[in-house]
Amino acid sequence: MSLRLHVNVDHVATLRQARQEAFPDPVAWALACERAGAHGITCHLRKDRRHVQDDDVRRLRAELRTLLNLECSLDPEMLGLALTSGAEAFCVVPEKRTEVTTEGGLDCVQEGARLREAVPALTEAGGLVSLFVDPDPAQLDAAAAVGAPFVELHTGAYANATGTARERELERLAIAARHARSIGLRVNAGHGLDYENVAPVAALEGVEELNIGFALVAHAVFVGVEAAVGEMREAMGLPRS
Repeated sequence: MSLRLHVNVDHVATLRQARQEAFPDPVAWALACERAGAHGITCHLRKDRRHVQDDDVRRLRAELRTLLNLECSLDPEMLGLALTSGAEAFCVVPEKRTEVTTEGGLDCVQEGARLREAVPALTEAGGLVSLFVDPDPAQLDAAAAVGAPFVELHTGAYANATGTARERELERLAIAARHARSIGLRVNAGHGLDYENVAPVAALEGVEELNIGFALVAHAVFVGVEAAVGEMREAMGLPRS
């Protein structure tokens, strides 16, 4: 099993929306990331449309050569759009209007009823379904119970910690990854990962894919897309494309 890098393009769309311009185009940026060695592209279509727009999703699906992973909430409107998007993968995430970025994982225990409807519907739409969860055994058990094939472990607590606290958070992720696999779940990870902190997560046994956005976009401002993706691949222990 080879580790994959999925690049999240939300923050390119954020820059565009700051001036309500037609540029920079997140689709063009996604295609550049593909050429530089990204294995797939991730975007989050939020209910408030603060960054990615509906047309971005349509154009991404039409133009990408790799896999499109669409993040969406359990809001009925957003699920409806996801079902007709043509995306090959879906990641169900929590969403709050006041948050700057996604805060914490989905509560699969509390959302069990809605997930038991959403997961089969998204699967029937042709996509691999992942649930974005904190590294908590109870949440992993609930994710398995609703039939999700994948979880994406929320790495935010690890990314925000330092010193021994980061070591403890890394161990939580390792335990969660082992537990997930033991109950039949496949494992991705993401949130807050950057060039300095990604290597230990990339080395966790059983993790198949990392979703990384902001750090790549920020670094590309200085070095360009090709170098930013290539350096992230190297930080993950992968050869440059």
